[in-house]
Amino acid sequence: LDTGDMILKKETPIGENETAGEVLDRLALLGAGLLSKTLARFQAGPVAGEKQDESLVSYAPMLDKSLCPIDFHRTAQQVHDHVRGLQPWPVATMELHGKQFKVHETRIVPGSGKPGEILGLTKTGLQIACGEGAVEVRVLQAEGGKRMAAPDYFRGHPLEG
Repeated sequence: LDTGDMILKKETPIGENETAGEVLDRLALLGAGLLSKTLARFQAGPVAGEKQDESLVSYAPMLDKSLCPIDFHRTAQQVHDHVRGLQPWPVATMELHGKQFKVHETRIVPGSGKPGEILGLTKTGLQIACGEGAVEVRVLQAEGGKRMAAPDYFRGHPLEG
């Protein structure tokens, strides 16, 4: 939440599969360039700020682990965005057959079923139904395990019926 005057601004699109960590890295580079330009403007003399549109201001709460569990009753887009937004920390989580997993990467895929229902395991991931549509969990991490591609994990830990 920052409602102060702006001196310079730059807009940048966010890719459909880009994570919060990837956006942060990109914004750091953009911000460094804007900071350099801003300092140069201040050296040249007084700088006027531009008021922000208060109707566009929103509160962004601090991230914590209570936000991690995935709610598969939400739409596939919301689940995918949830996973992307919690990367690299605190990382989205799900439970599967009594085991906890961190979910590092998903994609939206065609499919439907009861929310949370496993639709299948493909060469690229574990497909799970959402409230609307489906997601494919591509990279996960079992509790106490290492981060890996979902198909690799399930080759060594077959899905229970």
